Amino acid sequence: MQTLNEMLALKLLTPEQHFEILSWTTRAKTPEKIMEMPPHLWRSLELAAVLMGFEGEPAQAL
Repeated sequence: MQTLNEMLALKLLTPEQHFEILSWTTRAKTPEKIMEMPPHLWRSLELAAVLMGFEGEPAQAL
């Protein structure tokens, strides 16, 4: 949630995008449900992540 708020503060997401993504992730109870987020929201989130400098490194197993 903090990262989404940062993306909004940096104007990398519109208030509407922030609301939709936050709503989706709040309702999603599993990672699989989060992965079902609509493509237009994924594109917005991915672009904001790139602009923030996040690398797309795969998660490491614990």
